[in-house]
Amino acid sequence: MDKQKLELLKSEIDSYTDNNIVVAFSGGVDSSLILKLACDSARLKGTTVYAVTIRSLFNSEEDVIISKKTAAETGAEHIVIYADNFEELGIGNNPPDRCYICKKNIFSKLMEKAKELNAPVVLDGTNKEDLNLYRPGIKALKELGILSPLADAGLTKKDVREIADYYNISTSSRPSVPCFATRFPYNTAITTADIKKVEKGENYLKSLGLYNVRLRIHGNIARIEVDEEYFSTIISNRAEIISKLKSIGYDYVVLDLEGFRSGSMDISLRNQ
Repeated sequence: MDKQKLELLKSEIDSYTDNNIVVAFSGGVDSSLILKLACDSARLKGTTVYAVTIRSLFNSEEDVIISKKTAAETGAEHIVIYADNFEELGIGNNPPDRCYICKKNIFSKLMEKAKELNAPVVLDGTNKEDLNLYRPGIKALKELGILSPLADAGLTKKDVREIADYYNISTSSRPSVPCFATRFPYNTAITTADIKKVEKGENYLKSLGLYNVRLRIHGNIARIEVDEEYFSTIISNRAEIISKLKSIGYDYVVLDLEGFRSGSMDISLRNQ
């Protein structure tokens, strides 16, 4: 564990907790670490940390359940904001700037909530590695004045997990779960039914004990991405997986031999 980065992180977060603060809280390990350190600091000052979770069609009910549990563990006040308006935002065709449009909208709502709560600072869990990937939503966060202490302190995902484990944070080993729109090619129409099918399919695959799981959808083809060490699990459960995913509504079921990789749908943008 990099203690120097941890001290930088703690110092930055401590500088914000003289007043009430809001943490944009997904229930993932990044925002869980921010929330833990913010609550530890605020407790000494008598201020309040609000863990605000956005619930939309693009994330799962499991995220909300885990967020509520983790917020209770840290002592934060948990608030859920509902934002099921992707069609109104014009992102139903999954445009390449979808993440920017969506983040700008939902974080604007979050900023309004922060104002109601008399919390002048909003923190999110963007880490250093996120800055090197295709993350158009980060532009929206910067425009709105959302602060990212993990990135500021130079913490990678590995750093975050090590520190979270050090603090016994329950989500320290939880895999990343980006929004469901990342399961579809850009410039492809997405419906509520499409998203529900992906959620159902991934929940089933996770029940087999898999770690990182993505069900990437190409029309009526379901492409399974898992870590290579879990290929044997997919093969040994082949018949059941095919039957289950076909019952959900996919005609073809394939295993991606490259294995799990974050942002695999961005390849079309990189090739342009």
